[in-house]
Amino acid sequence: MSKFKKKKSGDMPAVNTASLPDIVFMLLFFFMVATVMRQNTLKIQNNLPFADQVEKLDKKDLVMYIYAGKPSANYTQYGTEAKIQLNDDFADVNDIASFIAAERASKREELIPFLTTALKVDSDANMGLIGDIKQELRKVNALKINYTTKKGSVFGNK
Repeated sequence: MSKFKKKKSGDMPAVNTASLPDIVFMLLFFFMVATVMRQNTLKIQNNLPFADQVEKLDKKDLVMYIYAGKPSANYTQYGTEAKIQLNDDFADVNDIASFIAAERASKREELIPFLTTALKVDSDANMGLIGDIKQELRKVNALKINYTTKKGSVFGNK
C-alpha cells in the first residue's frame, strides 16, 4: 500500500466567490457617489454669450433656471423662433408665474428670499423675449436675476 495517491482527474478547482458580494457593493457605492444626475434635458440651442466679469453662484439648489433660445435640431417641429424652456418643457411667457410659484412652494419658507432666477439665454435670442421674461418676473416679485454666461472675452460674442 502506498501512502500517496495520484489524482485521477486534472479538473480545475472551483472559483471562490466569497468576496464577490463585497466587490459588487463597493462598485455600486462608487457609482452612486460619483454619478451626477442631469437636471434638465435641453430642447433649445444654448450657446451662451461671453463675459469677462463673472461670479460663481454659491448655492445652486436656490437657483431657478429659465432657458431661452431657438429649438434644437431634434425639435424643429416647434418652429425656428426663440422659445422658453422651463424644466423639461417648452413654455409660454404666461407660464413663468406658475413656474416661479411652484419652485417657491418646493422650498422651505426661510429660503424663499434667497431664491435666484438664472436666465440661460442663447446669444442669438431676441431681446424682446428677454424683456417679456423680465416683465413676468417683476410681476411675481422675482427680482434676483442672474444671467448665465461663459467666461471669456466680450469680443468673442457675435
